[in-house]
Amino acid sequence: MDFTERYTAIQAKDSRFDGQFITAVRTTGIYCRPSCPARTPKPQNVTFFPTSAAAHEAGYRACKRCLPEAVPGTPAWNLRNDLAGRAMRLIGDGVIEREGVPGLAGRLGYSSRHLTRVLTEELGAGPLALSRALRAQTARTLLTSTDLAVSDVAFAAGFASIRQFNDTITEVFQLTPLQIRSRQKHASPPVPGTLDLSLPFRAPLDAAGLFGWFVPRAVAGVELATAISYRRTVSLPGGPGSFEVRPEGTALRLRATLSSLGDLPVLVARVRRLFDLDADPVAIDAALGSDANLRANVEATRGIRLPGAIDPEEMLFRAIIGQQISVAAARTQLNRLTAAAGTPVDGPDGLSHLFPTAAQIVTHGRDAMVGPRAKIDTLLTVAEALATGEFSIGFGDDAVEQHRALTAFRGIGDWTAGYLSMRVLGNPDVFLPGDVAVRTGARELGLPAEVRALTREAERFAPWRSYLCMHLWRSAATATPVRRRSAPASSATPTSEEIV
Repeated sequence: MDFTERYTAIQAKDSRFDGQFITAVRTTGIYCRPSCPARTPKPQNVTFFPTSAAAHEAGYRACKRCLPEAVPGTPAWNLRNDLAGRAMRLIGDGVIEREGVPGLAGRLGYSSRHLTRVLTEELGAGPLALSRALRAQTARTLLTSTDLAVSDVAFAAGFASIRQFNDTITEVFQLTPLQIRSRQKHASPPVPGTLDLSLPFRAPLDAAGLFGWFVPRAVAGVELATAISYRRTVSLPGGPGSFEVRPEGTALRLRATLSSLGDLPVLVARVRRLFDLDADPVAIDAALGSDANLRANVEATRGIRLPGAIDPEEMLFRAIIGQQISVAAARTQLNRLTAAAGTPVDGPDGLSHLFPTAAQIVTHGRDAMVGPRAKIDTLLTVAEALATGEFSIGFGDDAVEQHRALTAFRGIGDWTAGYLSMRVLGNPDVFLPGDVAVRTGARELGLPAEVRALTREAERFAPWRSYLCMHLWRSAATATPVRRRSAPASSATPTSEEIV
């Protein structure tokens, strides 16, 4: 977006641009979200920044009226596969708090100096400033929505000390932590030991489709999914935890139980990725709905989302096990694997295990799994490579490099690698024309069903082809099923049952 387009957005106070850029006003020294209800400043007094951290580094302070830190995340971090986008995904996952800037740079394959230079040039702030902005946002949310002691808020938000917390909050918001708390109404946690937070998103949201996606895929002991809720256990840097998500008006309500309060920012970032809360649904629907064949489908499912992953390694194992079998059969296999290899935990009702780690799958996977030997061999080979550090998969991977590394394993092909790019990286522009269900859905909607013709047709929907796949999979679910001979077990092309 250029200056004129951004200025038009703030004139319209358009909330769909909240989190996509920051408006700073030179005459007041304040930065705001695009939808701030205050009077629109004159163009000559406005500077736009890509992040709140950049505005703060330039000497501006956060608006006390519109609270620009309390907005959905930036969809560009999934759209962009460059160094800045990959870095922001890892910063959101708390890598700087755990490993520092050298650890972040090492994961991305660059020096700390080069990473800092690129982020400063691209986003207006270095990695430490970007991380600090995220900590400030988390702290403000906790101060206004919980009764946690201020000292607990500091460590839950990722600050290393109470002094650092107080200094940062006062500098960013021009209010002390206690002043922020006194200005907002907040509720006590509903259950001792839990945190209750609101996760904003850009409307519309196809909540029924999103929660419905998880229901048939829920692994016993790890997940409990219904049409209006999703609960699961999760392994976090500070220890095991669990969470529940429910729709609540214009936000999702997150209730979390953690071993360490410092894991909260990591959990929030992962839940946002799992539910694709930082997407721009208006842009996606507009692009897909412009086609006459898709228009009715898009109008019926406004705000379709791309389900993500709570843990990259777990998602990889689930994708391998799901190859060539139905969703129900894959779930049965995952249930067996979890019961045999997963770590037992004392979770809420119905939640009894953590999903198995790579090392646990290496030890117990062959005895727990049934089915084609080639698939079991692939699963164990990948698990061993992950356990030894020979291979890794993460939210900050380069999409092309991740695809190359995955397809180097025997038994993992283009479909599985593309599917993981969708789920792990949140890649919005993956298309899987070899997928039987994609072609079935295309035929149902009047699009070409032949691979090459469908591929050419899908090109005009870039960069939203992953969401096109979601619509086609949903359409295929209502199509008359056609029995097909299964492909060889080593193939990575799914049957039509696998996704729908």
